[in-house]
Amino acid sequence: MSVLRTKPIKDVIAQSGADGTDGRPGLKRRLGAVDLTGFGIGIVIGTGIFTLTGIEARDSAGPGVVISFAIAGVVALLAALCYAELASSVPTAGSAYTYAYATMGEIVAWIIGWDLLLEFALGAAVVARGWSGYLAELLDLPTRWFGEEGSTVNVGAVAIVLILGVVAIVGIRESARITNLLVLVKVAICVFVVVAGLFFVRADNLSPFIPPAEPAGSGDDGIKQPVTQALFGLEPSVFGFVGVLSAAAVVFFAYTGFEAVANLGEETRKPRRDLTLGLLGTLLISTVLYIGVSLVVVGMVPYTEIDSGAPIASAFEAVGAGWAAVLVSIAAVAGLTSVILVDLVAMGRIGFAIARDGLVPPSIAAVHPRWGTPYRISAIMTVAVALLAGLLPLSALADLVSIGALCAFVLVSVAVPILRRKRPDLERPFRVPFSPVLPIVSALACFYLMLNLSVETWLRFLAWMLLGGLIYFGYGYRRNRLARHEPAVAPTPREPAAGS
Repeated sequence: MSVLRTKPIKDVIAQSGADGTDGRPGLKRRLGAVDLTGFGIGIVIGTGIFTLTGIEARDSAGPGVVISFAIAGVVALLAALCYAELASSVPTAGSAYTYAYATMGEIVAWIIGWDLLLEFALGAAVVARGWSGYLAELLDLPTRWFGEEGSTVNVGAVAIVLILGVVAIVGIRESARITNLLVLVKVAICVFVVVAGLFFVRADNLSPFIPPAEPAGSGDDGIKQPVTQALFGLEPSVFGFVGVLSAAAVVFFAYTGFEAVANLGEETRKPRRDLTLGLLGTLLISTVLYIGVSLVVVGMVPYTEIDSGAPIASAFEAVGAGWAAVLVSIAAVAGLTSVILVDLVAMGRIGFAIARDGLVPPSIAAVHPRWGTPYRISAIMTVAVALLAGLLPLSALADLVSIGALCAFVLVSVAVPILRRKRPDLERPFRVPFSPVLPIVSALACFYLMLNLSVETWLRFLAWMLLGGLIYFGYGYRRNRLARHEPAVAPTPREPAAGS
């Protein structure tokens, strides 16, 4: 009995092959490269570009927020290369959780799985509240039920989570169709923002591109300051290149979730090819759009005057293009809808993988015989997210989503050279170039961005990890499949023949 026991690759492959073709209920392979890219863009382009652009430009980086998005995009792309190698080699539900289980051991796998559940649950809840606010602004709905402040229960956030939860449960093909439609809308609007906004960009709004560093406010010291400043005893400051790096760590939230594509390995028709295309296509398209949109926004209005709630829409209103602000609000509603949907789909697959391995009760990993989705765990996650979105103001927890994603990316990057050493014979349709150098660079870059998040964020993250440790040692350590020496794919009970 060891917390570092690893799951054999052959078991992982056996489980991922259980797609119903041999009589066992499993996830249905219905997705292609376009669907995967749609899911990826569906979750990546959302709250980050529609809200974080304004907050970080105004408070941390000025026009240099464009560099922040570029830095975060490069780091995310490095991590995506590592994901692509692992996902194409071992296409399975659970993504980083499963990769860690096969390379670094059970306790690391549990930590990363628990971490991913936090990332997607909080991400979906935060976005649901943002969706509710944008809808209220667009349709002039009462803030008592749809606003961020002054409401006991955010009815709009609860409603959208429950509706999309049903879509996620009913079928992956239906989820893909809706996501692809919403993605077309918001990508078109993002391109429109860049093209139309260029006519209103003023050079003096972009100078200085990186404002000189200045002392942070009194509320930004102590546990509010980045870990790097706390460790080296530096005076808390904003703007300057330190501000650009701090903003990069926060806007990394905008790129989180692309690993949801890797979670769909068992539902992809040609996973060894399409997972790589989906992952890299998502990051390349999203990074280009992010850089373009953020450059236009800080060029249209002075960064000190950017509205933190709806930066893009308010920028067009400030230059007298109110009609464009309406289009942006519509795109925001569509964009945030797809983010919530993909978050819910991803959480269901991660929970499915963890329960299938017995680290939590396996009964909740049941797959619906008709819909081909893990309907029980998906329903549990949907209700949990609806409660969070309805009752708690979570907008301040974007940092916690970022640290969760960055932690996952560190472990995935490390897993690439470990798996190459352990299984050099494994077929790898896509290989990270310059390994192990590039995976190590990816891990260090992700960890450095983690250190640019606040001490407070680290304390909250460690508290969540402690809760996960209690659950693991209280249940999963002794009751999972490896501990019980159970086969990777249990035989399916057959119904008794008629008349017996």
